[in-house]
Amino acid sequence: MKKKYLYNKTIRSWLILGLILLIGQVIIGGITRLTGSGLSITSWDIITGVIPPMNKAQWIELFDLYKETPQYQKINSDFTMKDFKFIYFWEYLHRLWVRALGLIFLIPFVIFLIRKQIDWFLIKRLLLVVVLAGITASAGWIMVLSGLVDRPWVNAYKLTLHFMLAIVTIGAMVKAIADVFLMENKPLKGHTRFVLILLVFTGVQLVFAGLMAGMRAGLAYPTWPSMNGAFIPKVLMDSSNWTWENMTNYDSDSFAPALVQFVHRGLAYIILLLTFYFYHKKRNHVHTNAIKWLTVSYVLVIFQVFLGIMTLLRVKTGIPLFYGTLHQLFGLLYVISLLFLYYSLRKKISIWSKKKLPVG
Repeated sequence: MKKKYLYNKTIRSWLILGLILLIGQVIIGGITRLTGSGLSITSWDIITGVIPPMNKAQWIELFDLYKETPQYQKINSDFTMKDFKFIYFWEYLHRLWVRALGLIFLIPFVIFLIRKQIDWFLIKRLLLVVVLAGITASAGWIMVLSGLVDRPWVNAYKLTLHFMLAIVTIGAMVKAIADVFLMENKPLKGHTRFVLILLVFTGVQLVFAGLMAGMRAGLAYPTWPSMNGAFIPKVLMDSSNWTWENMTNYDSDSFAPALVQFVHRGLAYIILLLTFYFYHKKRNHVHTNAIKWLTVSYVLVIFQVFLGIMTLLRVKTGIPLFYGTLHQLFGLLYVISLLFLYYSLRKKISIWSKKKLPVG
């Protein structure tokens, strides 16, 4: 018997495409960070910013604007035009992608509304995604501004806020997709609670992942399993270092990067063990759909920890682009798999039983 859905195949495919584009936006943002490209464009022009430099004069003008930034003056003063074009490309792609995402999301949304193919049940979920995406974009520009005055890079805490808002936006899209695909189960007591605990640990881990990136904490302790020969860095053992000033002055003091990486490692081990436990103890007690997402989470967390270790061990003068990008991608996919696992374990919501279901 063919499975019935709340909405037709076109709408379902459109939602999945939206999720893929959101994932792409976060990953391109990660590459932009790893390549130090985020400050290469010093203004935000919603319309005219779509058109890249078309001639030598325009390139020179943009390069001159970049030369006025602290990043160029303090770090990249030896940049050639070729170097500038490289970092400009990634920031331009990052901004172009979010514009394309908006159009791909908005135009079909309007069409579906006009044709009355979506109702308030889905509309309110998609509006939440749109609002969160707008807030994320605004936080992104605030983040960029933090690196255009005095500092040669963006503020780590503002970067983390921007990153977490992007994660929440993706979470809202996952919720919409889960509802549309009628993800449900007959859960045993305690299963959803355990996944929620795992999601809480993962959410905290994501915050520290953002701080790791913003503080470049991986560069301070590029070893494993120890942190430069010690399980707990000496700077963390001195109580006098535990001050708010050291947390904010992370550019000049080693305390915050050490703390952030230490916690990030510890949370990774906890999440790995919890995922292992849930998979090996509970996989025979859940619905087939939940088993699928549990297995995906299990595989992803193994690769994620491996990639995190490889990222550290491959550090030379900076975070390796290949491993750093994959580490972020697999981490993001792991979070998404956990969310789908959670929604596949929930009980049916009442609207599903009241709605007429067309065969999709």
